[in-house]
Amino acid sequence: MSNSIAELAEAKLILAVGTNTTETHPVLSLRVKEAVRKGARLIVVDPRRIELTRYATRWLPLRVGSDTALFNAMAHVIIEEGLVDREFIERHTEGFDELREFVRGYTPERVEEITGVRAEEIIAAAREYATTKPAAIIYTLGVTEHTCGVHNVQSLANLALLCGNFGLPNSGVNPLRGQNNVQGAGDVGCLPTDYPGYQKVGKEDARRRWEAVWGVPLSDRPGITKVTAIDEILKGRVKAVYIMGENTVISDANASRTRRALEMVDFLVVQDIFLTETARLADVVLPAASFAETDGTFINTERRVQRVRKAVEPPGQAKEDWCIITELAARMGYRMQYGGPAQVWDELASATPIFAGISYERLERGGIQWPCPTSDHPGTQYLHGELWEGKQTAYFQPVPYTPPAEQPDEEFPFVLTTGRRRPAYHTQT
Repeated sequence: MSNSIAELAEAKLILAVGTNTTETHPVLSLRVKEAVRKGARLIVVDPRRIELTRYATRWLPLRVGSDTALFNAMAHVIIEEGLVDREFIERHTEGFDELREFVRGYTPERVEEITGVRAEEIIAAAREYATTKPAAIIYTLGVTEHTCGVHNVQSLANLALLCGNFGLPNSGVNPLRGQNNVQGAGDVGCLPTDYPGYQKVGKEDARRRWEAVWGVPLSDRPGITKVTAIDEILKGRVKAVYIMGENTVISDANASRTRRALEMVDFLVVQDIFLTETARLADVVLPAASFAETDGTFINTERRVQRVRKAVEPPGQAKEDWCIITELAARMGYRMQYGGPAQVWDELASATPIFAGISYERLERGGIQWPCPTSDHPGTQYLHGELWEGKQTAYFQPVPYTPPAEQPDEEFPFVLTTGRRRPAYHTQT
């Protein structure tokens, strides 16, 4: 999140897009409801009549996969009616003229045909978002899990930039993470393009920094995504797979294709706390510890680093994830010397500027939001404040609407849209 969870309660308008917040983030949704009780407007953009629509002042039931067109049309209205934050745009952004020309073709009338949302509703929503401050955008997988997911997010960011809703309290563009530590996984480098702290694999200074920490040469070639990995397996180019905490056979789209790929590999390792459908396909299963059997840190959706403390020892042969990885590394010829999770964190913080000021000692007194560059820094409540200080420049990104990769036809006339439910989260493991 660019901002903090508590700030949502003070927003004057919340644009909730592709997020069934009451089901997927029930605690955070209380802040949304609190804002509504205080008089905030709530615009819900979702094909389904989810629970949140009961609290909404406006509901835009768009067709599945038409998000970018809708947001481009809202940008069109905001620009054509002169509702932009002119001073913010001139002083702190680039690319406005290009965006203005690009969205001329996204009239509300044309986009009504694409989205199914009436033109007058698009116009009203755009006016409300542009004239109500502070305004916060929240979204989840209903925005990102499309073939055009990146464009969806960029078009939302354009709206926030047009109205100067970045770098201020109670505003911003806020992705709500799907699990308690998925934010942390990305933060510490579990991405194919990044080292910890979003330091890019292809940048020499970042690579040299981590080579010095780990004492080994590192490749400058980014890894591949999970989707690409399945493709590469089926082409015979990936021979071994190591899966941690992911029931891939159930959670991936096109489950039969995923299963076929995992059955093809020469060697499959699964590290999990249950014998899931995916684990049953494995050559080796490594029994991991649950959150209650682990010491370490979690980082939640608002970038808050928090301690997690072991309540009980892992059962049987189960081990904490960091222990499994260090033992495996040692058997492969690279000795990782850690006395515990605190030492792992210290190494991470030593070479990751956004974590540099965070230590286990400080975390004992409470969570801290990154970036936190020094030991006396309080943490950062909201991002991009540097925009208003002239230390950052934001860039508009004109992005086209592209239809979903798979459209209904005579043989398959329906669209299935799924989502998380409180009683059966994810793959029910």
